[in-house]
Amino acid sequence: MDRAPMLVLTGQGASTRLHKESHQIMDVVSMFEPVTKWAMGVVHEDTIPEIVRKAVRLARTEKPGACLIELPEDIAKNESTAEPLTPRLFRRPVADDFILDAAFEKIRNAKRPIIIAGNGCIRRRASQQLRRLCEKTGIGVISTFMAKGCVDMDADYCLFTVGLAAKDVGDCGLAASDLIITLGYDMVEYHPRLWNPDGDKDVIHADFLPAEIDANYHPDTELIGDLAHTLEQLVQRVDAAGGLSYDNSQQAGVRRDMLAEITAHRDDVTEGTIRPQKVLWDVREAMGAHDILLSDVGAHKMWIARYYQCHEPNTCLIPNGFCSMGFALPGVIAANLVHPDRKVMAICGDAGFLMNVQEMETARRLDSDIVVMVWEDHAYGLIAWKQEGEFGRHTDLAFGNPDWMKLADSFGWHGHHVENSAELATALRQALDEKGPSLVVVPIDYRENMLLTERLGNIVCPI
Repeated sequence: MDRAPMLVLTGQGASTRLHKESHQIMDVVSMFEPVTKWAMGVVHEDTIPEIVRKAVRLARTEKPGACLIELPEDIAKNESTAEPLTPRLFRRPVADDFILDAAFEKIRNAKRPIIIAGNGCIRRRASQQLRRLCEKTGIGVISTFMAKGCVDMDADYCLFTVGLAAKDVGDCGLAASDLIITLGYDMVEYHPRLWNPDGDKDVIHADFLPAEIDANYHPDTELIGDLAHTLEQLVQRVDAAGGLSYDNSQQAGVRRDMLAEITAHRDDVTEGTIRPQKVLWDVREAMGAHDILLSDVGAHKMWIARYYQCHEPNTCLIPNGFCSMGFALPGVIAANLVHPDRKVMAICGDAGFLMNVQEMETARRLDSDIVVMVWEDHAYGLIAWKQEGEFGRHTDLAFGNPDWMKLADSFGWHGHHVENSAELATALRQALDEKGPSLVVVPIDYRENMLLTERLGNIVCPI
């Protein structure tokens, strides 16, 4: 559901035992079929090139996802003369000109169009074409959690992120719009009942696949096909029309108000605990445009989604499909392997970090140049936040933590414990410059959770 292309290889007992009860035998393929795009067991060694090529192709085909190959131990021992198949390039289907013309007429006749950019927009070609369209029209872009960086955070048309709550600053722009253009959007990212509660918004759906059927999301114009090509065709029509112009006053208000939110606590001076807003301001300042931040799942994820903005696609990775806790530590190790030339940082809650704490050994063994920041609240903070919002209290969510500095030292990591907000920026830069893995622990002030909830409930739109 996070649309990540992935190839999963699993072992299996000998094929001579698969038909009966036997040690460590289970139906792995059937178990994985509901959560993969394709799952297949190898039954003959000469079929491996075909199976691998098919799995890789399906995993990368839109929408991307995981594919599984199961290899029984007896087949793995066999020799094969089959050669790997050469990858072939292929063109994706594209939307036809008739529908593109109809969509463009809607865009041209709109007064206040706005774009919701989803996960599909972080593909490099799609991001480039989206930026071209926005530069030529000024149409504002609100991204989902998983589309961060599809447009540059410094661009006037960047309206930051939506998805935290039913009503946030960005929702003011959506409410005032007379045309919403969704690009590469999945409903799992931000359900349309939150931005189209009456199901009456005029919506253009542009994506690799048709729109999911939903009472709150039933667009009458759908551009189905390669998203980058669709955007390129719209740009060409804008150029042919001599440009487009709109009333962007609402957009300007959204961007102004959200920038005020992002910068409000940059100069905080607190001791004992640090506000999430301050932490993320300092993280953004310490990270370059190309550097990569990975967010685990927890209360910190919601703060990152709202306050940490990006210059480029795939520089902030947030699991938002199945929302799997424990993702960030192994993820940041992988990010360092793929991009050893970039700074990489993970932000975890203490609960999520402890779910995969053993990977600290992996990071040390690989000599990973990574920084892992732990927001410490001694609790399952996001669940507590939601319980307080729903019931006015939370129960049975607290736990104890280790001595973080001793833990870091025992695994051969650098360690930093920062309780003074004035010292955080220096500690972050030191950790990012250190050779090998570094742990930065911040006692976090999660009193801000409910304060944010209350503030969002009282938002007054600028126009």
